[in-house]
Parts: sequence; structure tokens; C-alpha cells
Amino acid sequence: MTTDDKTRTGNSVKRFTAWRRRPWAGYAVVLAALAAIGVIYAGFTPQSDRAEAANATQAAADLENGRQLYNKNCGSCHGLNAEGTKDAKGKPIAPSLLGVGAASVDFQVSTGRMPAMNPGAQMPRKKPVPDFDTTIRTDYAEPEKREAAEKQKARAEKNLADLREYIQKLGGGPEVPPASAVDPKGGDVAVGGKLFRTNCAQCHSFVGSGGALTGGKYAPPLDRNDVTPTQIYEAMLTGPQAMPVFNDTTLTPKDKQAIIAYLVQTREEPNPGGNGLGRIGPVSEGLAGWLVGIGLLVLAAMWITAKKPKKLKKS
Repeated sequence: MTTDDKTRTGNSVKRFTAWRRRPWAGYAVVLAALAAIGVIYAGFTPQSDRAEAANATQAAADLENGRQLYNKNCGSCHGLNAEGTKDAKGKPIAPSLLGVGAASVDFQVSTGRMPAMNPGAQMPRKKPVPDFDTTIRTDYAEPEKREAAEKQKARAEKNLADLREYIQKLGGGPEVPPASAVDPKGGDVAVGGKLFRTNCAQCHSFVGSGGALTGGKYAPPLDRNDVTPTQIYEAMLTGPQAMPVFNDTTLTPKDKQAIIAYLVQTREEPNPGGNGLGRIGPVSEGLAGWLVGIGLLVLAAMWITAKKPKKLKKS
């Protein structure tokens, strides 16, 4: 090694030593070590931890979307904290939603009963508002229309799920039943028929055609194809409006599934006579036969007697 090389080496050591003795050098070393540890830790962190963090972030965003949808569509009647509202005389305007659960929200919103336009004795079923309309048609022939409809339907399904989750987080309550619990194929039709006639036929009629109640209320028909098995289960679970609550102690999940199986099979059965006449049995059929049959006989008698007999000529 030459003298110049030794001189340069000595100068480098002196500069490093001088730099190390500066007050901020220790902080720089600590920061560098922390950065290195962070890089190494991130490299060895399991993918599941990062996925959980991403899921938590998405869940928070979904919950915020549910809160905004609630404030937009529900808060004016049910209160900004879902505590319910009353008029100046203390009469309830809209009930509290604390504890009603996701199942109640799904039933009321998916059937279009909520948000309500004009409060009355009973909220009728109607087309859901666009934010929650999961029944939108998507079978368009044009690709552009079909794609736009599918996106709108997916957005409505997500909005409904976010609103359900928001109300569920506020006070708990019955959850939306899983698909396996509402599948009609898993229910006993014979048992379902007995249970339906015992617990439901007094209001909904023997085949679910619906009927009138007191105070301007009515039991809605269940024989329509737009009444889904999930909605039937949710109605039994939450007892909307004039309907009593059939919790799992009164009707077990298997009992509810059996009733769904009975209703689905009944609505799919054909009417041999062409017209179901309410499908309430021999009463309506006998009444129709009596009125039509007797009416035709009366008309025939009137037609016969209306013809004046010709006078016989004298011979």
C-alpha cells in the first residue's frame, strides 16, 4: 500500500469517526434499524393478516354506506339514531329499529313496504325504491342494457346488505336466514300443511290467498311468485305489522321450512277447473255453481214464459 493510499484511508476513518460522534448520528442509526426491521417483518407477515386488514377496511366502508343509506331513506321517520319518533302528543310516528335485526330490514325493504310514502293502517307491498330494487330485469338482448342492469342490480343488493348490517350493528336482532334454511326442497309438505292450517290459515286462508282483518288491515296473499321463501321465513321470524312473531320456540326452523315447502307446492298446483275461485274449497265452488246454475234456469224460465201462445183457430 502506498503512502497516498494510507493517507486516504486514514482520512476516511477520521471522517466516519467524526460523523459517528455527532448528536443526530444515533437517531439516524435507530431509524435505519427500524426501517430494516419493518421491511423484514412485512416480508414474513402471513397473507392472512393483510387480508384481514383489507377486510376490516372494507367492512368499515360498507358500514358507512349503510349509515348514509339509512339517513337518506329512513332517518326522517325513525330518527337519526333509529330510536323512533313521536308527534307533539306523544303518539308514535315510526317505531324504534333498535333490536329489530337484519331480517326485519330485509323483509320490509325488499318488499317495498319501506321506505313508506304515506303512513297508514298497513304498508302495502310495492316495487322497492331504486337504491334497493333487487328485482330489476337483467335479461336484455342488448349487451349494453344487460350490463347496465346487472350493475344496477348488484349495487342494489350491496346497498340492501349494507343497510341490514348497519341496523344489525345498532341493536342486534334476528339475522337473515341462510339459503339452506329456506329451501323448499328440504321441508316436509304434509307437516307444513298442518302447521299452516293451525297457525296461519285463520288470516291468510287455507292456501295463502290472504284475507281482510280489522282496523283497515289485511293478511297479504302468499300465493304470488314474487313472495320469496326468504321473505316468508323473515315474516314468521319478525312478525311484521299485524302478524304475530313465530320465534324458534313457537315454530322451529324445520317447522318454518315445512310451511315454506307447503306454500310453494300449493302455488304451483294447477286449477283443474280453470279458475281457482280463491282456492278456498267447496264453499266458493258451490256458491258459483248455485248462482250460475240457478241464474241460467231463471233466465230460461223467463224466456219460455215470455213467449205468448198462439190462439187456436176455431174449426
